[in-house]
Amino acid sequence: MDFIRYAEQSAALLNTELPDVDALVAHLAGREWLHAQATDRDCMLLRKFQRELRPVFEASAADDQRGVVDGLNDLMVRHPVTPRISDHDPGDLHLHVAARSASVAELLVGEALLGLATLVCDLGPSRLGTCAASPCTHVYVDTSPNASRRYCSERCSSRANVAAYRARRKAAQPA
Repeated sequence: MDFIRYAEQSAALLNTELPDVDALVAHLAGREWLHAQATDRDCMLLRKFQRELRPVFEASAADDQRGVVDGLNDLMVRHPVTPRISDHDPGDLHLHVAARSASVAELLVGEALLGLATLVCDLGPSRLGTCAASPCTHVYVDTSPNASRRYCSERCSSRANVAAYRARRKAAQPA
């Protein structure tokens, strides 16, 4: 079980619009075995979960450790995780975060919560954030060695750096 990957996927889930099953299937790229199970109900449940999870990232961005911890604990009460040992590869026993009968939404929510909880315990609650580039509202998981990430992507980082450079040049020009 790769908890960091699950935490990063939770940010990707928050950054994805899920108006319909096609959008959910697109989000599940690389996990084709889940495509046929995706339903409109999964989309509705995941949109609700997105609204519930966003405040955790916002609390981290505001340096509110209590908000991050309480938010995740509250979500884990509302969305219990049911881990199980998987033996689909007998040479690689590992944990899955949901029962075989779980819906796509239950699986993604379980992965997100367990991944984020583990990341917060291992690296600290300040490793979640909201993009510093205006007007971007995406979130990210900071796994950098020095906890210095401020943007959701290289694109936002570049755009913000170019804007700052242009602002400095404009301010330095005589009036």
